[in-house]
Amino acid sequence: MPFFYYVDPYYWMLLVPAMLIALWAQVRVSSTFRRYSQVRALRGYTGAQAAEAVLRANGVYGVRIQRVRGNLTDHFDPRSNVIRLSESVYGSNSVEAIGVAAHEAGHAVQYAVGYQPIKLRSAMIPVCNVGSQLSILFIILGFLFYIEPLFAIGIILFSLAVAVQLVTLPVEFNASRRALQTLEGTGMLDPRELRGARKVLSAAAMTYVAALLVSLAQLLRYVLAFAGRRRD
Repeated sequence: MPFFYYVDPYYWMLLVPAMLIALWAQVRVSSTFRRYSQVRALRGYTGAQAAEAVLRANGVYGVRIQRVRGNLTDHFDPRSNVIRLSESVYGSNSVEAIGVAAHEAGHAVQYAVGYQPIKLRSAMIPVCNVGSQLSILFIILGFLFYIEPLFAIGIILFSLAVAVQLVTLPVEFNASRRALQTLEGTGMLDPRELRGARKVLSAAAMTYVAALLVSLAQLLRYVLAFAGRRRD
């Protein structure tokens, strides 16, 4: 890590508090997931069955559901139209597994109904991934060699990555809302279990909020460092 991370006051004033919030969000999601992975749903739906039920309830067909290795590897792949559920979610009938699987099915529903924010995010991700990787290089070179245009380009590229995270928030919240509405409407979970699923998805959503806060703090730190360098 460059030396200026340690001597830059903005690092301690902005980035460290944001990272502490992110750490709290990770601890919260881990404890919440662990708690509700031990609570079995009375109606016995597995994660895979719950995902399938959410799709059917929303009139979405043709989406495959696959088991994948790993932990927290659950996602919907729009390119292959596949919901991939981790081993701990696919065959489990826990409240945590059902909530996670229903959330991923919510993403599939978003694509099926043409939900605009998820289309925007998908279009932005390829460009912003490259920009994010290059941004740090430009910022470090611009800072170390006093080249303002490089520093400015790095900040612009980094801001694009922040924009993707900003668009991600409504996408994730909307997928959870669709999931919870379907779980309640179909009766897959009783009211007590539904409260647990809501806590699981709320905790997961907080990790996205915390990640955005970290990125915003980092962006503000870069902007302030750039402004300070120009004054010097």
